Amino acid sequence: MKKLKVNTGRKYDIIIDRGIIDKCGEYIKKVISPTRVTVVTDSNVHALYSQNVIASLKQSGFIVSEFVFKAGEASKNFRTIEAIYSHLADNNITRKDIILALGGGVTGDMAGFAAATYLRGIEFVQIPTSLLAQVDSSVGGKTGYDIKQGKNLVGAFWQPSLVLIDPDTLSTLPERYVHDGMAEVIKYGCIKSLGLFRLLKKGMDELDIENIIYRCVSIKRDIVQRDETEAGERKLLNFGHTIGHALEKIYDYKGLSHGEAVAIGMVMITNASEKEGFTPKGTTQKIIDLCKLYHLPIHDDSSMRDIAFASQSDKKSFGSGIDIVVLKAIGDATVKNIDHRRFQEYIDVTEEV
Repeated sequence: MKKLKVNTGRKYDIIIDRGIIDKCGEYIKKVISPTRVTVVTDSNVHALYSQNVIASLKQSGFIVSEFVFKAGEASKNFRTIEAIYSHLADNNITRKDIILALGGGVTGDMAGFAAATYLRGIEFVQIPTSLLAQVDSSVGGKTGYDIKQGKNLVGAFWQPSLVLIDPDTLSTLPERYVHDGMAEVIKYGCIKSLGLFRLLKKGMDELDIENIIYRCVSIKRDIVQRDETEAGERKLLNFGHTIGHALEKIYDYKGLSHGEAVAIGMVMITNASEKEGFTPKGTTQKIIDLCKLYHLPIHDDSSMRDIAFASQSDKKSFGSGIDIVVLKAIGDATVKNIDHRRFQEYIDVTEEV
């Protein structure tokens, strides 16, 4: 078992342990007195884990209801959020009750947003079951949903009361989504840890995935504690995401996963920064090599014009410019603001990748 404490406005623990999902009720009971809990999950995760989670909660004295939505990013919209609200009201959920997010990033983001806004805020617990959610989205309190103009444009900062991470759930993930999560792991190496980046060169079969999760969560925990609401350092966590979110929007959140889009975004923005002379030569190739090792894409055929246009509605836009994260070196990142009118020209060099 590995455990980290997050000292944000709401303090909470992150516990990483194999098999913890089947004992979740015991751990939640230590933090929140047994009361009503609504489990929010998607149709895929429901079939795999809901029965055991609900059984553990009931055994610990909780009164349980469940809300299941259709799996996929396409469900991450206000219609689903509204249906969650209705479920909470129908099951008499009060401000002393709990929402439990059981699933990947889509589930955690929506369940967290519902918790942040229903009755002006109730407690929620994260049990992430995808690698992407375990290393990144379940920690830090970012919640929200997509609208047609862009990804995560509606949201709130709302910290969970507890995060329980069970690496054993990764055994049921399709291989594509293990690789999808590795894009975020590569991101952490790029922005904060040369040691992690070098470790990833071993390949998936040689990694201690529990240790990898712990290292990524530790990095994010430290950043979030220093900058809970993304006023400064936390922006570094958006490395690859400006272009990545634009690509997801172009594809209408279908066909290209979040991690795949971020991988392309990391390569494109680093190549642009390298051509500018800010990032050392050869850095892009190092990221490309690692992305290829984890079967992640490094290029997309969308036009630079379309990518630049889609990025204009990104939440990282400020006035006439947009924040981008660039590397001074592997493990050392900074934020630059680029004028929207120059952004297409700035990334256009990436066609040489």
